Amino acid sequence: MRPILPLRHDFSLQSLNTFGIDARARTYLRVDSADQLRAALAAPELAAMRRLVLGGGSNLLLTGDFDGLVLHIALQGRELLAGDEHHHHVRVAAGENWHGFVQWTLEQGVGGLENLSLIPGTAGAAPIQNIGAYGAETRDSFHSLTAYDPASGESLTMDAAACRFGYRDSVFKHEAGRGLVILDVTFALPRQWRPNLRYAELAQAVAAQGIAEPTARQVADTVIAVRSRKLPDPAVIGNAGSFFKNPVVPGAQCLALLERFPALVHHRQADGAEKLAAGWLIDQCGWKGRNLGAAGVYEKQALVLVNRGGATGEDVRRLAAAIQADVMARFGVQLEPEPVFV
Repeated sequence: MRPILPLRHDFSLQSLNTFGIDARARTYLRVDSADQLRAALAAPELAAMRRLVLGGGSNLLLTGDFDGLVLHIALQGRELLAGDEHHHHVRVAAGENWHGFVQWTLEQGVGGLENLSLIPGTAGAAPIQNIGAYGAETRDSFHSLTAYDPASGESLTMDAAACRFGYRDSVFKHEAGRGLVILDVTFALPRQWRPNLRYAELAQAVAAQGIAEPTARQVADTVIAVRSRKLPDPAVIGNAGSFFKNPVVPGAQCLALLERFPALVHHRQADGAEKLAAGWLIDQCGWKGRNLGAAGVYEKQALVLVNRGGATGEDVRRLAAAIQADVMARFGVQLEPEPVFV
């Protein structure tokens, strides 16, 4: 029996994107099961439509109404698997809230994802963006995922190599994997857990509490506290977190910039390139706390663009373009947005 497809038309997406942009979808479907997804993509009247797969809407900028089908992936479920002698394996459905999942792993006594606490969005988006924070990325603990391929009508299992992870990047953001729909993700988390305090700010925040040997829960609580101080809650101020990637430039370019700007914040990469702090570049151009119409730059973190109330996607895009132009003019560095523009 074909699953029921509760389609909605002329549907508002304002509550389904963390920027709070008031855009509408021609057709909307909340997908609660893999069978629903297969049925929707097999239906001729839906398969022919332009398609947008939506999770938590936390890495998305809607620049206008979407004239097509929005598939809102809401699959639920999480389980602790047998694993192996070195790792616990935990599987999570794509529609689960990411932060809720991380906290659940800690409740199971399993550490390894605590540095990624309080990142907005759903679990299915984690490998797409290779989300990262405080010295950790998705790929560090990734085991495999299940994805549905609309072209073949089959589900497939993909390991880390198949996902082609990069800095805030994966195969799912490129032509080879863009049509795939992630159903669930499995992580391999260490049985012999050790805190990851490579990120200086996190290490300092833990040390400031007088904690010599932190537990995974204490690391998570510290990350939550630091993020809460620096970043706005999307439920209060519309935003998509860090809007720009930290640019990576050749070592020679970084040296030339240091001659002109000795305080330039930079981090040496394994290949000799240098990763620059996009927030510092933006701040130096005077954008922190400034507005352009109803869109603005958050006063506590220049890397975050916000909806001051009633902003359109086009307002945010204009602000982003103005920031990019100023950073290029002053530093000769191109900033690349993290969110997907739709």
